[in-house]
Amino acid sequence: MPTTTPKAPDPLAAPLLPAAGEGIEIVSPDEARFLRGPRAYRVRGLARALSAEALKVTARLSLGERLHVDTLDLYQARSRAAFVKAAAVELGVSESLLLADLSALVLALEPVQDAAIRGALQPDATDTTPALTAEQEAVGLALLRDPELVSRIAADVEAIGVIGEATNALVGYLAMTSRLLDKPLAILIQSTSAAGKSTLMDALLSLMPEGQRVHYSAMTGQSLFYIGEGDLRHKILAIAEEEGVRQAAYALKLLQSQGELTIASTGKDPATGKLVTSEYRVEGPVMLCLTTTAIDIDEELLNRCLVLTINETPEQTAAIQQRQRQARTLQGLQAKVRSEHVLSAHRAAQTLLRPLAVVNPFAESLTFASDRVRLRRDHVKYLALIDAIALLHQHQRKVGVIEVDGASVEYIEVTQADIALANRLAHAVLGRSLDELPPQTRRVLAALDAWVSQQVQGSDTPRGEPAPAKAGVRFTRRTVRGVLGLSDTQLRVHLDRLVQLEYVRMHSGQNGSLYTYSLAFDGQNDRAEPQLMGLAAPEITPTLRGNDTTLRGKPATLRGQTSDLAGTLRPPCGDLAGTSRGGQMTRKATPDAASSVPAAVVAAKPRSRKLNGHTTAGH
Repeated sequence: MPTTTPKAPDPLAAPLLPAAGEGIEIVSPDEARFLRGPRAYRVRGLARALSAEALKVTARLSLGERLHVDTLDLYQARSRAAFVKAAAVELGVSESLLLADLSALVLALEPVQDAAIRGALQPDATDTTPALTAEQEAVGLALLRDPELVSRIAADVEAIGVIGEATNALVGYLAMTSRLLDKPLAILIQSTSAAGKSTLMDALLSLMPEGQRVHYSAMTGQSLFYIGEGDLRHKILAIAEEEGVRQAAYALKLLQSQGELTIASTGKDPATGKLVTSEYRVEGPVMLCLTTTAIDIDEELLNRCLVLTINETPEQTAAIQQRQRQARTLQGLQAKVRSEHVLSAHRAAQTLLRPLAVVNPFAESLTFASDRVRLRRDHVKYLALIDAIALLHQHQRKVGVIEVDGASVEYIEVTQADIALANRLAHAVLGRSLDELPPQTRRVLAALDAWVSQQVQGSDTPRGEPAPAKAGVRFTRRTVRGVLGLSDTQLRVHLDRLVQLEYVRMHSGQNGSLYTYSLAFDGQNDRAEPQLMGLAAPEITPTLRGNDTTLRGKPATLRGQTSDLAGTLRPPCGDLAGTSRGGQMTRKATPDAASSVPAAVVAAKPRSRKLNGHTTAGH
């Protein structure tokens, strides 16, 4: 009996479908070929034959130029007999000979089927990340050990095409690094259409190893429950638009909070045909990355994410256009080639990071605002941000080992520089997340406030409507569209939000006259940087560089505001807040006398201020 030489099997398919039996050739996980003298059998459908009680396949028998094709269950005598009878007529071969062929075929396919069933029952624990070469490992380690690693990340993100988003790029990079933590961060990039949110997300994803990220355009409501059990563990799940994941929002929230998903689903047993209940489980943790153009976002999803907003100023637009033009030049071509080396270095560096435990020796000295319930969840984000910074610098730290119940646990410690960087980023990110106005609406309010101030300059006309005896500045939507350059659709959304939250008053038109508006807000929009109240940091020296820190005393509450941390857009309450109503809305914040203190200078004692009955730590 002639035999064929088996082809080299696919390495991924080899553990599931090894060659078995004389004359059998495994072509793919779904196809096998079998020779018996001059008769050649091709069998397809093996990937679906995962029941030990059935072996249903599509078989093609050829003899010279004649052939017979049919679907049959090789474990059913009636099905085999029907196949043999029809094939004997078409090929002119005796039925006894064909029956012997099918018996040999069953014996050859049974080991293949058994191996496929065992493989389907076992979770796939293979790591799809390719091994690094010696050169790639050296480049990755050089990046991770760079004392200016944080500055390097911001520069590299700009080098691959994202300009003017240093803070957002650094926060996004740290959030994606946090996939290795037990409680990863999640980010939501929010902006108007065409601002560049997808560009930022795609750039950050390109810096991560391909095997560590899963990118979808949309997800159905039940899709997350049926992903492989370990397919998302310690990986990045990126969704192109928040609208594309609304059906799966419930599953995403559970996966973020609980770290796993379980579902009981009813299906038909292929062996018996009866309905049975099966349990499906998806393991986390997973880092979530979303983008959206929506102004109103599900609050349950929003308070689980760090919100990043894109710079939409005209200056930023001009800088982006300049970069777009430069990309068409010879210099742009050279930059594109160099960006490939940047991507390779960061992918290698991320591959070299290990999921170590992080210990924060300064944790009990830290403070955080506590005047709202949602700050319980934001506090966890703040601590996770510190952990992500320390994890990123693991190759610049000493790795400790502790014995716990006979098991060895490796860990690294947080430094003062990690906390200082986390505080700076928390002011920019968490301070914005706690604002009751979306960033785009906040910018409209600031522009509207500046225009009204310009209109009343040099006159005694009030800004708003302080008293019915004297009317203040009123305006229509058409006026605002001309001043701000917004479309009517955008302006309606922002003005409706400002009216609802009582930043703007709407005056009803009478007898067919136009609706007019007046400004009720009298805040401090000239201080455009958001700020989070109540943060504290250990004392650091003014000469801090990289990760080199020196203690000058005991941990102290950070006092004063610096150029990095300054600029209260809308702190939580009292005279510094923008959320109050009535009389509190018209009071102005008193500038902090310590706002000019250099970034690294801190006081030994915390400062407190009583605001609306709450005592808030200084910052």
